[in-house]
Amino acid sequence: MPELWAGTDAGKAEHHCTVIDTDGKTVLSRRVPNSEAKLLELLGDVLELAEGGRVTWAVDLNAGGAALWIALLVGHGQQLLYIPGRTVHHASGSYRGDGKSDAKDAFVIADQARMRRDLQPLQEASEIAVDLRIFTARRLDLAADRTRAINRLRAQILEYFPALERAFDYSASKAALVLLTDYQTPGALHRVGRTRLTTWLKNRGVRSAAKGADAAVTAAEARRTVVPGEKTAAKMVHTLAKEVMAFDEGIALTNALIEGRFREHPDAEVITSMPGVGTLLGAEFIAATGGDMSAFGSPDRLAGVAGLAPVPRNSGKISGNMKRPRRYSRRLLRMFYMSAQVASTCCPVSKGFYQRKRPEGKSHKQAVLALARRRLNVLWALIRDRRLFEVVTPGSTAAAT
Repeated sequence: MPELWAGTDAGKAEHHCTVIDTDGKTVLSRRVPNSEAKLLELLGDVLELAEGGRVTWAVDLNAGGAALWIALLVGHGQQLLYIPGRTVHHASGSYRGDGKSDAKDAFVIADQARMRRDLQPLQEASEIAVDLRIFTARRLDLAADRTRAINRLRAQILEYFPALERAFDYSASKAALVLLTDYQTPGALHRVGRTRLTTWLKNRGVRSAAKGADAAVTAAEARRTVVPGEKTAAKMVHTLAKEVMAFDEGIALTNALIEGRFREHPDAEVITSMPGVGTLLGAEFIAATGGDMSAFGSPDRLAGVAGLAPVPRNSGKISGNMKRPRRYSRRLLRMFYMSAQVASTCCPVSKGFYQRKRPEGKSHKQAVLALARRRLNVLWALIRDRRLFEVVTPGSTAAAT
């Protein structure tokens, strides 16, 4: 029975699949629409070519346009490997010919799957992990859009009312955003006055209404000159303030969805028992890993994926040159780094580890990364043993540390 390797260069509307045998000879090369019927037809044709032998599939995307194809292959019990597009790009340079085509890329994917033994297998993600990946990605988009809107808001206010731009932290002050929905100019703030503005803000549920009103009116009292374009700029500020408030509502709603779904995961309590890991960072961890540690095999492998396992960059007489790997999960690294940074101030065990690293000559960032690597091992053991984190106290030993 022949053994085959099938590489797929995935796209939005179409995929190109190339199948090779043990000698690297192409036995099938076909462009297929990204539809279930056509993909199932391709699957059946390749399995027929294998005549009951093993088929190893490989794909250069692990989400997006390849999601349907991955689901079909995994659902039919096929062995599926993931080869990042960057790896395919670098590998294609060692093949004959300078041209680039989908057929060539699919052949390179299949041939790399045939020769390499270090490729990550793709497994079917749980429904919770997929939902959390969608929710957390949406939250990141909303947060980025909110930051951009605030930057535009501040820039617009700065053009005609710099004192008001300096008066508030628009990323944290609800009073400032509510204020800008109706009062954007010095003249309007002069007319309303402190007392009426305080009452107006209180009626809209603003805390510290008096403080906010005083800051705004004080800023207005320092301005008498009308800047050209002030009315138009004020309208833009009104619109931007509304946008930021809408983003705040969207983020709050998404946070609630994330928390509700995350709490349904069997490891949720274990993950959040780690100091510095709350609901949002825990959801990021599940979204980035799929929630199944068996897919990584060991904590060292997980550390490599998270960018917490440095790799040597030695050459000639240069040795001991350790660098972060080029390919790693930014979201996973962010999750471990942020949680370690919080834990270094609130958890006695993590704080002690961090403080031991600083006298060794490590910078703050290096010490936090070292702590993150240590905490990854701890979290792995906790999930493996289904135990909660326990803080070590003098005279006692905690198995989790």
